[in-house]
Amino acid sequence: MQESIPGAPFPLPLAAYPSSQGVGLLAELWARIEADPFNAVATTLFLLAVIHTFFAARFIEAAHRVQHRMDARAAAEGRTAVPSVAAELLHFFGEVEVIFALWAVPLVLAIIVAHGFATAQHYINDTVNYTEPMFVVVIMALASTRPVIELAEGTLRKLADLGGGSPGAWWIVILIVGPLLGSFITEPAAMTISALLLARRFFDLQPSARLKYATLGLLFVNVSIGGTLTHFAAPPILMVARPWNWDTAYVLQHIGWRAVIAIAVSTAGYYLVFRREFIALAARQPEPNVTSARSSVATAIPIATPWWITAICVLFMVWTVVNSHYPALFLAGFLFFLGFNRATAAYSTLDDFRTPLLVGFFLAGLVVHGGLQAWWIAPVISRLGETPLFIGAAILTAFNDNALITYLSTLVPTLNEGLKQAVVQGAVTAGGLTVIANAPNPAGQALLGRFFNDAVHPLYLFLGAAVPTLIAAAAFRLL
Repeated sequence: MQESIPGAPFPLPLAAYPSSQGVGLLAELWARIEADPFNAVATTLFLLAVIHTFFAARFIEAAHRVQHRMDARAAAEGRTAVPSVAAELLHFFGEVEVIFALWAVPLVLAIIVAHGFATAQHYINDTVNYTEPMFVVVIMALASTRPVIELAEGTLRKLADLGGGSPGAWWIVILIVGPLLGSFITEPAAMTISALLLARRFFDLQPSARLKYATLGLLFVNVSIGGTLTHFAAPPILMVARPWNWDTAYVLQHIGWRAVIAIAVSTAGYYLVFRREFIALAARQPEPNVTSARSSVATAIPIATPWWITAICVLFMVWTVVNSHYPALFLAGFLFFLGFNRATAAYSTLDDFRTPLLVGFFLAGLVVHGGLQAWWIAPVISRLGETPLFIGAAILTAFNDNALITYLSTLVPTLNEGLKQAVVQGAVTAGGLTVIANAPNPAGQALLGRFFNDAVHPLYLFLGAAVPTLIAAAAFRLL
């Protein structure tokens, strides 16, 4: 094993690569691999992790088959069935939230072999920024507490009552208003609240598989574009707001109002397609014990939450959002919240910390991989015009978190205002196509995964999000 040259940067900064003037894209990428062969290794491992996500459902299915065979064998021998170690391992490999972290292990080992332990240590500890994963863990935990959910549900109920309070009315209100909240309380919080309310008001009624995937795809797309009304809440805009001097007025004028139209049109369109099923759901009772046994919100407590407890929970969320770039501050606030939650346990219930932790684990693995992909993403972005750049950003977003795409675009000094808008619009447009396209998506999948037999099929999710994605693309590029 050979240690890296002391002081040598890892990964290589974009400015350290040979000039690309007069060189084709493939030639430039090859030159960058020659400059640092580890680029090919890092991207290969990243692609393997992406491929793994598409086979996650197969691992879950295999786990169920293995456990079923063990249970049958135990029954035949008159023994008590016990969990199978092989089945549990297969189930673990099928958890989407752990896939990128799993593939980060061979990545770190490869860094150690190629550049030495000190370089791997420096990259993981000092180079990679874990602020967003930590923030998502905290904001998800706060947004899933009983007082916050009750406040959001009460507000949305007034709107749903205008449509008679039917499942269809709840569905429309949650999928339109919920994602737009992401422009003010952050996308992870909007995703958490929308997913929890959809679980209680819609998914518990056991709709068809087609409607489930259509709803999940629509939710992911709407949340991705719904955070574009301001410059401080959505990660893909937050990444560029300071370098490009974008404020809320600029974002609303060039991106936000188009997003509102796309959300309304997509939601109305899906409702019309499934209107007969919504009528049938109105006469159906919720699946017994689904909510009470598996919900992350304690709905069994009959006593009303005092207003001051709700107000304090909201203040903790405000503190977290305001200090979203300062982990020491929002983590300190969260520790104070845990004490407050303990003191008010009868009301401020935080009984599902596993889901936020898994989502944070997913994002941490993603940023570890993403930090080594700039070598090929930046050249692709810098060679495209407005429409090709919009399409390219949308394609790249399907396989990378959209905040990573917009961040890398800030490293390209040749972008004019039209190109800047195109890359951001493309990144948020495709944020619902895969679970890894937008940071809040793993949160939504984790909260709603139980309604998909614990495994959301990537292809069906893609199909469910395809139409809203095309509508959003039309809104951004044609209006």
